[in-house]
Amino acid sequence: MAQVHPFHAVLPFPPVAAAVAAPPYDVISAAEAADQAKDNPLSFFHVSRSEIDLPPGTDPHADAVYEKARENYRRIRREAPLLRETEPVFYVYSLVMQGRRQTGIVAAASVDDYDADIIKKHEKTRKDKEDDRTRHILTLRSQTGPVFLTCKPAAALAALQERIMGGTPLLDITPADGVRHTVWRVAAAADIQTVRDLFGRMPALYIADGHHRAASASRVRETLARQNPAHTGAEEYNRFLCVIFPADQLQILPYNRLVADLNGLAPAEFLKRCETHFRITPAATPAPATPGTIHLFLGGRWLAMTCTAATAGLSPMDRLDVSLLQNLVLAPVLGIDDPRTSQRLEFVGGIRGTGVLEEKVRAGEAAAAFSMYPTTVEQLMDIADAGGIMPPKSTWFEPKLRDALLIHDLD
Repeated sequence: MAQVHPFHAVLPFPPVAAAVAAPPYDVISAAEAADQAKDNPLSFFHVSRSEIDLPPGTDPHADAVYEKARENYRRIRREAPLLRETEPVFYVYSLVMQGRRQTGIVAAASVDDYDADIIKKHEKTRKDKEDDRTRHILTLRSQTGPVFLTCKPAAALAALQERIMGGTPLLDITPADGVRHTVWRVAAAADIQTVRDLFGRMPALYIADGHHRAASASRVRETLARQNPAHTGAEEYNRFLCVIFPADQLQILPYNRLVADLNGLAPAEFLKRCETHFRITPAATPAPATPGTIHLFLGGRWLAMTCTAATAGLSPMDRLDVSLLQNLVLAPVLGIDDPRTSQRLEFVGGIRGTGVLEEKVRAGEAAAAFSMYPTTVEQLMDIADAGGIMPPKSTWFEPKLRDALLIHDLD
């Protein structure tokens, strides 16, 4: 059963919280981070993307980058200031995007649960990204961005959250993107125990987003335990920062695809080969309305590709639309065998819409675009329960959590 723990959060002084909190380090380029942080010395991009404060061209994995991150973190903790809570508590975290709310619990999750697969994964991690986050956490001695977890809905948890949200918020910010982030303490002893008990009855939690942060937390624990001759398993480094949202509140957007070329095929021949497994008809809209249909932008028009291949006997992973596209079109027709490494394939998050797909094809920056139906949370859970690994870029979660709104110290 899942273990969650209250913790002594570090958080921004409320009047400057909006200036400090920043989008996740891995959804924005260094140039974009530099632009957003240039007139804001408190922006957490100075910590999460500290290369922006070093000479152009600096290797983002150079020693100087991590040293600058530590220097900037100490400065922001002092100048903002960032305040450390006196008691370990849980938090309720609400996000409202375009009138739609999702509400979760901020906690310190168990690294033991991650290692034992009680916290289930659905994505492979890359060693270079793990190395980076592991070193970043060890350098700061803090986890500054949460892992995004999901769980099966629980009525008692929803009731507790609604009651807590009737009180005065601890933090309440609405950045330029229009997403409102609000945080309340869950400080009463009875409520803390209720949260522990509710999650303690859940057989599993699921990583929605943040596989590299979670994997890095495990590696950090291994390193610090090895260095600590008095290690007991109760130290803060045995836990990692997370926000847990019920699955029925999550919004997954599609992860669309662009291909650089048609593998030497003329458009008519490409379509003919696709017809082996798909019925192709004119599409009324750029985005498909149902699973099993992929929309293709080619030759200045949108086409609907409805899968006609037998899928009943396939695994949950192989039934995903992104898998059908990869296994029936990208690999056999276009020769894109490894979507993780191919330079001929570009992934476009659904938050950017389908207009950007059309623009890139019309401009000659891509030969064709594929607009996908989003993967569902139920599919994600089924694949994780089966121990499967989803294809790369299968899900895009919105809204994104903010780094540095709540921080977990390892000491």
